[in-house]
Amino acid sequence: MKVLIVEDNHNVSETIADYLELEGMVVDCAYHGESAIKLIGDNYYDVIIMDIMMPKLDGISTVKKLRQELFCPTPILFLTAKDHLEDKIAAFNAGGDDYLLKPFALEELSLRLHALDIRGPRRDVGQVTFADIVIDTSTDKVSRDGVAIKLSRTQLKILKLLLKHAPAIVSRKELIQALWGDESPDSDSLRSHVYGLRTALDKGFDESRLETLHGQGYRIKA
Repeated sequence: MKVLIVEDNHNVSETIADYLELEGMVVDCAYHGESAIKLIGDNYYDVIIMDIMMPKLDGISTVKKLRQELFCPTPILFLTAKDHLEDKIAAFNAGGDDYLLKPFALEELSLRLHALDIRGPRRDVGQVTFADIVIDTSTDKVSRDGVAIKLSRTQLKILKLLLKHAPAIVSRKELIQALWGDESPDSDSLRSHVYGLRTALDKGFDESRLETLHGQGYRIKA
């Protein structure tokens, strides 16, 4: 596994690097966001460890740039002393995949890195593809077998979530929570949006991609 540590405290980064190298990992270090972006542009990494408070370019801004402009799908673990809920929300909204507070156990850090490595690159960054369906996440344009498909904002959110988990099943409860949080609408709203999405995806095609599994949820099938 190849890991990039982005941390402005040299003692911290060197301690982490020494431990991970003893675990058999290959490690690079960057001490601010700008340096990290250059290294990521020139190298492949399986996982990135990201501090938040750094000079030149902080961790949140760095991850936003990586996800939204450079379409970097590499899993990112935020490693920081910032322990407020709003800090965690900002980190995950920026595109983080995990969040570990300082001080931390090196063994736990290693376990989390291995878990992210097994999970692999994110499928919701840049271009999301499954079977013949493609979403360009930079423009939110959707196509099936090269044919452009127009979707409402809610239909697009449903499709993104289904593609993220495809071909696994996504339950009604998961979809409702992702779309409306705790303020869920009447029971027919999700069904109506799913029907509209299925109609848009299947127009002009013989095979349906969106499958309803009664009592379980929905999925995109190949």
